[in-house]
Amino acid sequence: MTTDFTATRALFHLPEGVIYLDGNSLGPLPRAASTRVARTVAEEWGNLLIRGWNAAGWMDQPARLGDRIGRLIGAEPGTVVLGDTLSIKVYQALASALEMVPGRKVILSDTGNFPSDLYMADGLVRTLGAGYALRTVAPDQVAGAIDDSVAVVMLTEVDYRTGAKHDMAAITARAHAAGALTVWDLAHSAGALPVDLRGTGADFAVGCTYKYLNSGPGGPAFIYVAPRHAEAARPALSGWLGHEAPFAFDLAYRPGAGIERMRVGTPPVLQMAALEASMDIWDQVEMADVRARSIALGDAFIAGIEAACPTLTLASPREGAARGSQVSFRHPQGYAIMQALIARGVIGDFRAPDILRFGFTPLYTTMEDVTGAVAALDEIMATSAWDRPEFMAKARVT
Repeated sequence: MTTDFTATRALFHLPEGVIYLDGNSLGPLPRAASTRVARTVAEEWGNLLIRGWNAAGWMDQPARLGDRIGRLIGAEPGTVVLGDTLSIKVYQALASALEMVPGRKVILSDTGNFPSDLYMADGLVRTLGAGYALRTVAPDQVAGAIDDSVAVVMLTEVDYRTGAKHDMAAITARAHAAGALTVWDLAHSAGALPVDLRGTGADFAVGCTYKYLNSGPGGPAFIYVAPRHAEAARPALSGWLGHEAPFAFDLAYRPGAGIERMRVGTPPVLQMAALEASMDIWDQVEMADVRARSIALGDAFIAGIEAACPTLTLASPREGAARGSQVSFRHPQGYAIMQALIARGVIGDFRAPDILRFGFTPLYTTMEDVTGAVAALDEIMATSAWDRPEFMAKARVT
């Protein structure tokens, strides 16, 4: 099928007069989500009460939604489950992977990785002690840094600041040749570009659902474990719902079968109801179409900004195939510029120290949005409209 992006745009609530280019940080509200969540609250929670775990299928939601996300990331059926936060899932994947490579104690990552991933890795190696270490190198130095001391290579496929994309297949192959495992963070990949976890031989993958997958603020994360590791991966966070038989109430932990063992706490039923509404949209979408349109939108934005705003410096790869579904520019006053742009109804975001970041999400972003955003940024830069005290004041969330 060919994706109809005019039809998908109509399925989102987009405020009048707003050009939204921040879906790579928080996806907009699917129109059907309000009704779906309201039904879950009133009919399921309200009328079924605790019976909803069985009668409404709440207990099965994490695996059911996992399979729907799995289609977008090239995962085998039954290898993805939802729940908890992305940081928790990073910790789970890292701990399991480290234990599967005895005798090695190094987690290799890059300096462009999302800080939370690095924090979780650092916390894990400090807990383990005994020579465990987190090693970081520049993003373009990762492949050359994989040696026989490395147990796990942990990377975010798409750099959250610049949008630069790692070659998952090549790095995974290099890691395996050196006897290491891989953990891929798909926070800026799932729903943004085609991912082939099975084809690339990835070992573990994690990701969030509130960006491109539109589950709403605080939406649950997911974790993937390759089938060949399903029974070997021991969950470091041995949560109740990861037990083989949670309602047996055994005092001793026995890991559940396959991906079920990677469940930890009670799943967020209301948030997953919102995600189900979003996945109904994604079921109509071909990722190849999304990727082609994303690159076209990003290319047009780069051309427009470079022609209109020469004082902004491109921070993303120019070649569309080398970046994710976002484009970033640098400027010393990036924060103030972004606040001025938001005040004009064009919403992107800022990433320290100097990056203006714009997400291009074809399900609802149009070429008209690109043209409007370029015109607004042109006017702001030409008139120095950003140079006002209210635009300089840093908010808690940037």
